[in-house]
Amino acid sequence: MSLNRQPEAMLFGHFDLPSGTWLDWHVHPDHHQLAWAARGVVAVNVGSAHWVLPPARALWVPAGTRHRTGSSGNAVLRGIFMDAAQSPVSWPVPRLVRVRPLLRELLEHLTAGGLAEDARRRAEAVAFDLLEPVQVTPISVPLPTDARARQVAEALIAEPADDRTLDRFGREVGASERTLARLFLTETRLSFGRWRTQVRLRASLPLLADGMPLAGVADRVGYSSPSAFVAAFRRAVGVPPGRYFG
Repeated sequence: MSLNRQPEAMLFGHFDLPSGTWLDWHVHPDHHQLAWAARGVVAVNVGSAHWVLPPARALWVPAGTRHRTGSSGNAVLRGIFMDAAQSPVSWPVPRLVRVRPLLRELLEHLTAGGLAEDARRRAEAVAFDLLEPVQVTPISVPLPTDARARQVAEALIAEPADDRTLDRFGREVGASERTLARLFLTETRLSFGRWRTQVRLRASLPLLADGMPLAGVADRVGYSSPSAFVAAFRRAVGVPPGRYFG
């Protein structure tokens, strides 16, 4: 792990993330961050919202936002930190950003270090101009606090394709179907059906990022067909999987 802390508008962090590594929850009070996977696939959590980032995507994290970053496989995270007082971009909420080849080359160029001041400033200006947001809705999986509903939630997070009904879960955890439905709605603000969909879609993100075919992803997360999975993804996220990661 390394961080360039020179007195510049833009700072750079380089983090090797072995498989299963998560950085602790933290805040950058004075700097916006662009989280980008130079290699592998990186995930970022902000509250219950979850993003998965292959090298073609990055996440803008505004200054003061509590977040954590990790990876389910070996990855290299580049954290590009921008002084909030000097940044020409000031999106107030996290934004998914498209990393086209030119921006990728610029980020590699900037994070390599050793640039003269004038050259670095010019490259930074171009990089800011290339920050192109992708209009998506983050996938959020808030957890219930009631022990019975939490047991159901943990079972589905562990196995998203589990097709047990809420009635069957209720018999196993000692609560009626109606009680569990009410608990999910009041404690997560999502119906149980919508909550289960969010779990399945979140589980699909690293599979999609790794290039698994749609048929395999759909089967792994509990959909009967690729078309049913794509339709659910589009409804929840706002774009189909191909556009999210394309």
